[in-house]
Amino acid sequence: MGLRGCLLGLLALFVAGKCSYSPEPDQRWTLPPGWVSLGRVDPEEELSLTFALRQQNVKRLSELVQAVSDPGSPRYVAGLHRFPPTSSLRQRPEPQVAGTVGLHLGVTPSVIRERYNLTAQDVGSGTTNNSQACAQFLEQYFHDSDLAEFMRLFGSNFAHQASVARVVGKQGRGRAGIEASLDVQYLMSAGANISTWVYSSPGRHEAQEPFLQWLLLLSNESALPQVHTVSYGDDEDSLSSAYIQRVNVEFMKAAARGLTLLFASGDSGAGCWSVSGRHQFRPSFPASSPYVTTVGGTSFQNPFRVTNEIVDYISGGGFSNVFPRPSYQEEAVTQFLNSSPHLPPQSYFNSSGRAYPDVAALSDGYWVVSNRVPIPWVSGTSASTPVFGGLLSLINEHRLLSGRPPLGFLNPRLYQQHGAGLFDVTHGCHESCLNEEVEGQGFCSGPGWDPVTGWGTPNFPALLKALLNP
Repeated sequence: MGLRGCLLGLLALFVAGKCSYSPEPDQRWTLPPGWVSLGRVDPEEELSLTFALRQQNVKRLSELVQAVSDPGSPRYVAGLHRFPPTSSLRQRPEPQVAGTVGLHLGVTPSVIRERYNLTAQDVGSGTTNNSQACAQFLEQYFHDSDLAEFMRLFGSNFAHQASVARVVGKQGRGRAGIEASLDVQYLMSAGANISTWVYSSPGRHEAQEPFLQWLLLLSNESALPQVHTVSYGDDEDSLSSAYIQRVNVEFMKAAARGLTLLFASGDSGAGCWSVSGRHQFRPSFPASSPYVTTVGGTSFQNPFRVTNEIVDYISGGGFSNVFPRPSYQEEAVTQFLNSSPHLPPQSYFNSSGRAYPDVAALSDGYWVVSNRVPIPWVSGTSASTPVFGGLLSLINEHRLLSGRPPLGFLNPRLYQQHGAGLFDVTHGCHESCLNEEVEGQGFCSGPGWDPVTGWGTPNFPALLKALLNP
């Protein structure tokens, strides 16, 4: 833990040759729970330094993001981009949803497609310049052989691609990671038959994900996939304010370019940390950024049937301690705070902060193939995020085929339309601080938007109808 102070105090490090624990100004002086000082770093230890230049004209960038993301703005669908190619894709009437459908022994692509009302025709056409991507961090890697086996086992009833189109970065050797396998397999089965890229970022930023390294790579590329899903995150308080704000500027740039960035909301409910015996909820970043779309998690009401969904108790959600509430969600969040009968004590959360998640999808009981072995009951918002991202890629397919631009930054439109095209999840609470005040729960879901499942989970034909025009 003395390393953070050493990196900032470079002059002391190089001139005086010594450094003690000296945190950045916004960090606590006491060691956080679970951290132990191991003494000075070995003089021969190699260190990776990150120099993030302060960005200028951030206010103008924010205004540009608002203009290109607001359906009411004249700068949203900036004229004809291309003449649409011919297509066999057709928008279908919205089906009636039965309360209980078939039995299943875990979530597979077929279960996802049944629950969210996709047919065998809801796949990429192969005639557009449409693509999607996921990012890998923390030495997580996928194997092409696992993807092929996954599609052999679970992809027989819909057209799909059996390999990743492009890997950006270095793929590590050795065993595949379940996280990376999950991300690739469900992005490519939900966004079926759509060209898929994988960004593989080696190394770490202060032992955590090098988000800035990945984002700078995106900023320096001229041609990128339209949808990016990321299943990683950190506690807001574990990162310096300067780093968070610098990463957030890159999210703004991505939004201004018309990219759709989705992040998992986390798997710790509202989170929990204690300072001097005082409990507080613990928001997650980048889930708390106002310039990304954050995905929470749900479970089937009956775990072995394709039924209505309830809250998955691990679903991350809450209110940022860093970012103020953006204007696009003012109405929805105010409505929740004024109407929820189960609000935790005000001292536990920053009610004026950016609230998340924005949407949700199934996050419980997935089948994944990793190192050629089918693994059941894998759970987390790491699963719901690529699923939702894949469905947005299918909607982009329709938009591109009709000569419209891709969706871009989704949140302003999502909140303006009050979650149109989504199944509202109204039952269940997520976990949090276990004490007599909140009795182990954080927030609870209810009608409309809530900080557990957002606006709800996708009903694909209805969501397509809501997002296809303009």
